[in-house]
Amino acid sequence: MNQPFAGSALDSVLESMGISDISNATIRQSGEIARTLERTSGVEFLHLEMGIPGLPPSHVGIEAECEALRNGIASIYPNMMGHPELKTQASRFLKAFLDIDVTPKGCIPTVGSMQGSFSSFILASHLNPAKDTILFIDPGFPVQRSQARILGIRSISFDIYEYRGEKLAAKLEEVLSDGRVSALIYSSPNNPAWFNLTDDELRIIGEMATKYDVVVIEDLAYMCMDFRKPLGKPYEAPFQPTVAKYTDNYIILMSASKMFSYAGQRIAVVAISDKLYEREYPALRERYGIPRLGDALVLGIMYAVSSGTSHSAQYALAAMFKAASDGTLDFVADTSEYARRAALTKKIFLDNGFHIVYALDGEEPVSDGFFYTVGYRLPDGTEMTGAELMRDLMLCGICSISLSLTGSAQNGVRICVSQLNRPEQFDLLEERLRLFAASRP
Repeated sequence: MNQPFAGSALDSVLESMGISDISNATIRQSGEIARTLERTSGVEFLHLEMGIPGLPPSHVGIEAECEALRNGIASIYPNMMGHPELKTQASRFLKAFLDIDVTPKGCIPTVGSMQGSFSSFILASHLNPAKDTILFIDPGFPVQRSQARILGIRSISFDIYEYRGEKLAAKLEEVLSDGRVSALIYSSPNNPAWFNLTDDELRIIGEMATKYDVVVIEDLAYMCMDFRKPLGKPYEAPFQPTVAKYTDNYIILMSASKMFSYAGQRIAVVAISDKLYEREYPALRERYGIPRLGDALVLGIMYAVSSGTSHSAQYALAAMFKAASDGTLDFVADTSEYARRAALTKKIFLDNGFHIVYALDGEEPVSDGFFYTVGYRLPDGTEMTGAELMRDLMLCGICSISLSLTGSAQNGVRICVSQLNRPEQFDLLEERLRLFAASRP
């Protein structure tokens, strides 16, 4: 059996797109490389590169949004602070699933979590002239790092691979002690590795954030999707672990995209702790004429960025938050389909000689879910680099992204299972990974 794609065909596509190193291809560039090869060859690719929701959108959200549109909401500018019902239901949702108290005032709608992180980076860089740096606890979502570059904000990072558990405290002490870090960001469950930070690790982050006056931006795009635990029962333990238990210096990003498969409407909420929202900064007064952090974020930054968030989508998210908190919408059960797909595909990768790169949370194997990471060792023990692995998988009709794009220092690629929607795709994956393994030296 031959590889479905020739190296020369791939090289031609890379050259036409101006990509000299395939491992530097962005998520969307990787997808376009695959789609170009599909168009010219007629051979289907397995798209494992991009986290597009692979489940139907929440019916609760659709009905609420349609009703709002029928009632004429599209002709009315949204309030910058957000639809009151959304703010109330976001506050309830945080209590129901994280067991934390954030008043509705601090729950602000954003155009997806992308606007939330973008605006939070701007805000953090303006709090204190002496603090000019964002810390990325990697691996992480590549576009957030791009946001910092676009904004011209200095950033630093470290790969948490070697710093789990108590080792994290010493590393954060080393990084934060120079006083330049204004904010740090991470995701848990993690994109791309799907590890989950433990309560001890979150305590360490929270205590260090308080000690060095750093804002923690906690990206919970995949909230309650650690499927090893019975999460997702409103107002019942166990709750989604969060740094909010250990510091008041937090901003939480909550997106409808994956929790409710509502990605197309670009709707999310930024939740700011009550104390952080009310805190006043001389530098904010000087720049925006608005000293209070929460007001500066909304009225000084978000207003200039987008002048509000889709009005009808706010009604949808309010309804979904309410249904989840009321116990009538089990979003965790719905999204557990991703764990089933991950378990099936992980076995196929492992059976064909791959290994999981970020494999453990402490002593426990990482959860199955939306993403995971794989690497490959040649018979002589040499690990294939992310670029080599990404390229050779591409030649077998499998599209992925290199871990180097996510800030990881490890060799390997990220796998996303969301677009594996048909049973025959799993058979095709097994066939192509067998072809990959057979073509190794």
